[in-house]
Amino acid sequence: MTSIVRSIALAAACVVTPLSTLAQADDPMARAARKALETNPDVTARVNALRASLDAVSVARAGWLPRVDAEAGAGRTDDRITSRTPINGTIDHNGVALNITQLLWDGTALTSQIRRLDHDRQTRWFELLDVSESTALDAVRAYIDVVRFRRLVELAEDSYVDHRFYYQQIQSRFRAGVGRGVDVEQAAARVALAESNLTTETSNLHDVVARYLRVIGEAPQQKPPRPDSFAAGLPASASEAMDLALRNSAAINAAIENLRSARAAVSERESAFWPTLQARVRAGQGHNFDAIPDQKREVTAGVVLNWNLFAGGADQARVRQQTNLLNQAADQRDRACRDARQNAGIAYNDVLKLEEQLRALDRNVLAIEKARDAYRQQFDIGQRSLLDLLNSENELYTARRSYANADYDRLFAQARVLAALQQLIQRLGLRAPVSASDAGSDSNWNAGDDVPQRCPVVVADVVTTPLNELDQRAQRLLDNAARPAR
Repeated sequence: MTSIVRSIALAAACVVTPLSTLAQADDPMARAARKALETNPDVTARVNALRASLDAVSVARAGWLPRVDAEAGAGRTDDRITSRTPINGTIDHNGVALNITQLLWDGTALTSQIRRLDHDRQTRWFELLDVSESTALDAVRAYIDVVRFRRLVELAEDSYVDHRFYYQQIQSRFRAGVGRGVDVEQAAARVALAESNLTTETSNLHDVVARYLRVIGEAPQQKPPRPDSFAAGLPASASEAMDLALRNSAAINAAIENLRSARAAVSERESAFWPTLQARVRAGQGHNFDAIPDQKREVTAGVVLNWNLFAGGADQARVRQQTNLLNQAADQRDRACRDARQNAGIAYNDVLKLEEQLRALDRNVLAIEKARDAYRQQFDIGQRSLLDLLNSENELYTARRSYANADYDRLFAQARVLAALQQLIQRLGLRAPVSASDAGSDSNWNAGDDVPQRCPVVVADVVTTPLNELDQRAQRLLDNAARPAR
């Protein structure tokens, strides 16, 4: 828990400072992310929510200033008063008046309200940072997917061309009388499969382009370049990644400010048990002013105390209600902490495992390419069947496709790590949609005593069998197979 306190206490230095420009201005992926931050409705909605919260604070602070009201009126009063000296008659009256009301004391209602709304404003600021990071990640994913599926379409096109070449070659041999009809049908079937694969990849490309349009708001380039790797600057370990996620997470900070807002709301509800004290001044003049015969003007000043003594138990119920909402806010804060650690841990592990997977897939592609080339040569001299050659082509296409997917998955996993650390926008060279000063954010913000209380600090560790031990098991099987049967 101490490590969490240290981590979150440093959050303000990382999230309330405007982001500096680091990436190249001509980077297509950075331009796409910038466009998304400027036009995406999720981001602009948070910007408007932040601006509304700033206005809400101004509205509440106006309660410390006097209220001045002007009034004017004219009318007729018909009196019928029964007494020893009856007074009956009709009075025409008119006049203007000025009322000034100043709040002197209301327990802690107004102070708590301002404090609550100020925490709400800070919450909206952190929520804006969080949704901006998420939107930038969505933009990066949309861009990577477009590049990925254009690459997969290219691989499917190459596979179709190769299968079409074999089909035409076999067909020429058959027509020359040196081939078999079944080979022609077999080659034609593989051409149809390659064409189906190409259609599927083209459909997938259409889907990711449509998603790009939704996230970015404009169509991608026809052939966008492959983005650079995000590997530089990633944390050295999963533990470091999760600690940085806690230190920088805008989602956790938003949950902490939401907790503080709920705590201030409890104080605001409790102020209902105290009286309110106001100073009032009223000055006016007119003809038969206030329907009093021959009165031309009136000036009154006084102090008014109002204390509600009974409201049917509503005030106590509101305090209990807000206390339960305070406990709920604490639960949400702890949930945000767990989510942040999980996201950072999974993303970092994906980067490591995809690195290992890519090394294996690279060896797989190289081996299959060599085998395919050998099969081609052996097929030309009649030592391999057409089925062997076509199978090797399909296996090579599948291997290349798997490698391409893993390559782009690794790139996106790196971006996910940066987003979990609240650093993706910074790495793209972009700025937050609203600066910290415009948001009224305090540069000395810290979590204080409101750090998450139920957030595990351990790192998920899955124990697996090392490859060298698996190799030894395989060797033992080979040794057993080589022994003569008794």
